[in-house]
Amino acid sequence: MKFFQNLDGQGKAGIGLLILLGLMALSAPLLFAGDPLAIAGEPLIRPFTNYAHWLGTDRLGRDVLAGLFHGARTTLLVALSSAAAALIAGSLIGTLAGFLGGFADNVLMRITEAFQTVPGFLLALAMINVLGPSIPTLIIAISIGSWTQAARVTRAEVLSLRERDFVAAARTLGQGPFSIAFREILPNAFGPAASLAAVSVAAAILIEASLAFLGFGDPNSVTWGTMIAEGRSVLRSAPYLSIIPGLALVVTVLAVHLTGQALTRRPSSARERSNV
Repeated sequence: MKFFQNLDGQGKAGIGLLILLGLMALSAPLLFAGDPLAIAGEPLIRPFTNYAHWLGTDRLGRDVLAGLFHGARTTLLVALSSAAAALIAGSLIGTLAGFLGGFADNVLMRITEAFQTVPGFLLALAMINVLGPSIPTLIIAISIGSWTQAARVTRAEVLSLRERDFVAAARTLGQGPFSIAFREILPNAFGPAASLAAVSVAAAILIEASLAFLGFGDPNSVTWGTMIAEGRSVLRSAPYLSIIPGLALVVTVLAVHLTGQALTRRPSSARERSNV
């Protein structure tokens, strides 16, 4: 509670929106049991004209509100899982590169630079073309295109930490190099890389929506990108089919951005108070 009170207005708004989105995702199976892709009523019912379908139905008669809730599950699952995988993989590679140095550092950094030359969206698109669209494939594909920044940030932090006294003390006590790297250095170097989590989550949300919009999402799951794509064919007569999931995407990315900015500002504010 104290943590929430110490945040500024933007941070509180961001966390509040994320909590709301999380509740939507968790409550989707309870409020909208059954298959959200199943036909629920007449096609193209407009929003707020039918109590059974508050946000209307699409051109096949599927409930838009049910799709919105179940789409939140897919979006948050893919975004959080891929961002976590990218952060873990990048931190491990950056730790190895910074601690080992020499030839290992050169090889790992050249691999990192090779991945950075290709846009993450194109890497994800190529992998899905090869492996086929599914939720696990989406998570792996998005994380492969977004681990490089965490690797570079972690490496830079490790380079500044590996000559510290606590590392020399660990060597004196007989700890092996990998034990020192992952038990002593990585926990201290993880903070700067973790600050990239909000950027990674926001990017993963947009990449997942873009892939789904182009038809490369999981065909067995409801996603906001798929809902936007479905509304293209009736954009003139039923624009709400694309506007509603589009607004959900905007709100989600905005919430992640506001939360990330607030968490980034907190450490500097704490240091300023301590200096006073």
